[in-house]
Amino acid sequence: MCGITGIFAFNLVGKFNLINITAATSALQKRGPDNQGIYTDNFVGLGHRRLSIIDTSAIANQPMWDDENRYCIIFNGEIFNFQLLKQTLLNIGISFSTDSDTEVLLKLYILEKENCLNKLNGFFAFCIYDKHEQTFFIARDRYGIKPLLYLFDEDKFIFASEMKAILKYGIEKQIDFTSLYTYLQLNYIPAPNTIFGSVKKLMPGHYLKVNSKQLSVSSYYSIPYSNIQHSVSSYDQSKEKLKNLLETSVQRRLVADVPLGSFLSGGIDSSVVTGLASRHKKNLHTFSIGFRDEKFFDETEYAHLVANHFKTEHTVFSLTNDNLYEHVHSILDYIDEPFADSSAIAVYILSRETRKHATVALSGDGADELLAGYNKHAAFLKSFHPGIKENIVTALSPIWNMMPASRNNSLTNKLRQLDRFANGMKLSAAERYWKWAGYAGENEVTALFNNSSREKFLPAEYAELKKELLKNIPAKASINDVLYTDMQLVLPNDMLTKVDLMSMANGLEVRVPFLDYEVVNFIFSLPDNFKIDSSIRKKVLQDTFREMLPAELYNRPKKGFEVPLLKWFRNEMKSLIIDDLLSKNLIEEQGIFNYAEIEKLKKQLFSTNPGDIHARIWGLIVFQWWWKKYIRS
Repeated sequence: MCGITGIFAFNLVGKFNLINITAATSALQKRGPDNQGIYTDNFVGLGHRRLSIIDTSAIANQPMWDDENRYCIIFNGEIFNFQLLKQTLLNIGISFSTDSDTEVLLKLYILEKENCLNKLNGFFAFCIYDKHEQTFFIARDRYGIKPLLYLFDEDKFIFASEMKAILKYGIEKQIDFTSLYTYLQLNYIPAPNTIFGSVKKLMPGHYLKVNSKQLSVSSYYSIPYSNIQHSVSSYDQSKEKLKNLLETSVQRRLVADVPLGSFLSGGIDSSVVTGLASRHKKNLHTFSIGFRDEKFFDETEYAHLVANHFKTEHTVFSLTNDNLYEHVHSILDYIDEPFADSSAIAVYILSRETRKHATVALSGDGADELLAGYNKHAAFLKSFHPGIKENIVTALSPIWNMMPASRNNSLTNKLRQLDRFANGMKLSAAERYWKWAGYAGENEVTALFNNSSREKFLPAEYAELKKELLKNIPAKASINDVLYTDMQLVLPNDMLTKVDLMSMANGLEVRVPFLDYEVVNFIFSLPDNFKIDSSIRKKVLQDTFREMLPAELYNRPKKGFEVPLLKWFRNEMKSLIIDDLLSKNLIEEQGIFNYAEIEKLKKQLFSTNPGDIHARIWGLIVFQWWWKKYIRS
């Protein structure tokens, strides 16, 4: 697990940017605290920061060259089947000088070029420089577990694991208002866009080639979904195959030359991963996070239950609101592009504390998107087959709209959900998905912009982006359509971005067994009713491991990995919000937002009916902090 960056200059103007390769590489220090390596020649620069996991010796440092000094690789990620691939290469006479997966990847690419990608089981972003042909080959893993950003213009091509490294090359920092408009709805920016118009994200399952002044981007993988052939003949057969695939996936992800543990929230997903890992690793260390002051959000009793069941060495990090506030500046400082999933706060602290005990952690990420684990999936199921209850809830929409709503306790949270469901039922399937994916409507975001910002926003560009993101939600949608869209939108741009950013900020590698491509491909071959019905979510997963897990985990409400923002904003962060980031002086100096609308949001925050306003406020806090650091400074 590492950080990578590089530059390919096309002329003397571009070559001037080569002087920034050291600063750009150093900006990724937290991703790779163990070693820094840099290569430069006349027009190319490559930088690597290493977090040593497999073959921790210096001989496996990067940039790494082949035996003939033609091909050079910088690599972020892990190839879990590298030992099998290595044996195949040894069998045809290819020799190795390290025990690293990096060298296996390099020599497999030399042999098979882009076709090597279909043989990789892992997560990655890497660049291979062909010194003879003067080309870059860059690829990103199938689901976007590892990030890759790039800039391409007439003078140069630049890439990096994070925006903070891209910025070290002195690029023009022009805010893209389509991205900002989307961010203010979703609290993240979907790929391929970034906050800057000139910088793009390489899409998951894609690779690119750079040759002189030419750039080409191609897809090498997509989830096999459009022409589904169900791969099992019965529900029982699907359970057996899922169990075998997941156990194999977990086994693959236990290979490391450094301490390894597992996140354990007490939910089904992390409990399954922990249970399977404990079969193959003695004295497995597990880690949980809890909220001492907010029992509504605390799930550590279930984590303890699972840890005792599997006899793991369990550590709980119990937090107060004060603990959250202690870390907020560090978290905001690390975010180099607006990203406002508030559960990143908890992931940051969990990763920070886990890193004191382990360098690698397994997690249950991806299961909810694959197997319909969220509240919205149950809501979609009801919306596809509405009955008397759903019609009554929809008809009572005016009442729900007037009731006090927030996520702060079970009653007001239920009222919030009823209002959200009723409003969604009035929309088409695609628009319903968009509404339930976000925290603000298009009209609300438009009102936030001042006149100058509205002129910079391009409605046609936004409409095209939204159409592309929702293209797999037809008029008569199914749960699998929703899950497929989640895998394209929510998973890579929100969930995986959150885990990568917050774990890498602490030099921790997080591995996700549910996103083994063999597991994903199989799950998408299953019909909707294997995943969710009116009584259970993640049905096939829960039924498959029912005998392995403690009975208490079943029939309990799903809370998600949230943090108690509302009380925090009204107390510890009140001054930061009112007197600084959302103050009239800063808003007017900035010249982006309409202060009258900002004032309305602040009043709602401190009202008896906050609804989801804390999420919108957090989105603005993140953006304002980012703007002050990267634009105003």
